[in-house]
Amino acid sequence: RMGIEHLDAKVGDRNVLKLMIERDVKLGGEQSGHIIFRDLHTTGDGIISALQCLAAMKRRRAKLSELAKLVKIAPQELINVKVKSRPPLNRIPAVTKAIDKVEKELGDRGRVLVRYSGTELLCRVMVEGPTASVTNKSAEYIARAVKKAIGT
Repeated sequence: RMGIEHLDAKVGDRNVLKLMIERDVKLGGEQSGHIIFRDLHTTGDGIISALQCLAAMKRRRAKLSELAKLVKIAPQELINVKVKSRPPLNRIPAVTKAIDKVEKELGDRGRVLVRYSGTELLCRVMVEGPTASVTNKSAEYIARAVKKAIGT
């Protein structure tokens, strides 16, 4: 609605920054809260983010509570599934089928991210959707497929 293009990068500041450089993007970030202002720094920095927020408030002459009304938060569900190994997810037919089904059902009303933890034997299943009920049901559906295929 506001004409802002959304791009997906692999998880990690370095991957976000790489995509930002490739596409000449000035603002990027991760769900973890890392926000990169590429014209100011090359990694997420909380102080820079706070100062940029204050600058936006001053420019708009608005309270933070007023600016926050511009953001619509989507319900999100994250399920960590313990796994015994980490085969490429796109090579597990039952998992790719479950992901494809949920993505088709959500359409442009949500998103799905399924990836392995970088530090633990876990598969992280994250779904955002239009309602908490749809989101939870969708995440549980994918998590069951992961658990059945490679869970402990």
